[in-house]
Amino acid sequence: MAHPHRPSERSRYSGATRTSRTDYAGAVYGSLLAASVVATAGTLGQYPRLELSILLIVTGLVFWAAHVYARLAGERVRGSRPTPAELRRVARHERSIVEAAVIPAVTVAVSPLLGLGLAATAWLALGIAVIQQVVWASLGAIAAGAGRKQVAAEGAVNLLLGLTIVAAKAALGH
Repeated sequence: MAHPHRPSERSRYSGATRTSRTDYAGAVYGSLLAASVVATAGTLGQYPRLELSILLIVTGLVFWAAHVYARLAGERVRGSRPTPAELRRVARHERSIVEAAVIPAVTVAVSPLLGLGLAATAWLALGIAVIQQVVWASLGAIAAGAGRKQVAAEGAVNLLLGLTIVAAKAALGH
């Protein structure tokens, strides 16, 4: 019988189960974060593509670490410390935040091979981040068993969020 003040290992860190599943919320969040980074980066320095690619990955890593910490701290049982196994499971669960930055970062890095200027590169990376966000939100809704209308609504809400960032980038002239 489980101790009444000690949840089971599975429920203690509910977002991190033993099975490895896609964290759709993290992927949506990471895509929105990547879009925000691209939209606000502007001209960075001597090597803007390299700097933007690094900024995307580093920002994803920092937010991933913050989410791992927040989940572990927020779900901690009084007087307990997370075990290394719990830390690994939560870190794996939250990895989609970083993964969402990879395609926009790679797009920025390879854009010279596509003959794109810096402005076109930023718009392409932003578009990819927004598309990712909509796709991940829709896939998450499908995985949760949502009907077609709910899947469409999830996609539309995330498209609206992404387009808000696009509009901000356009308005700021970045």
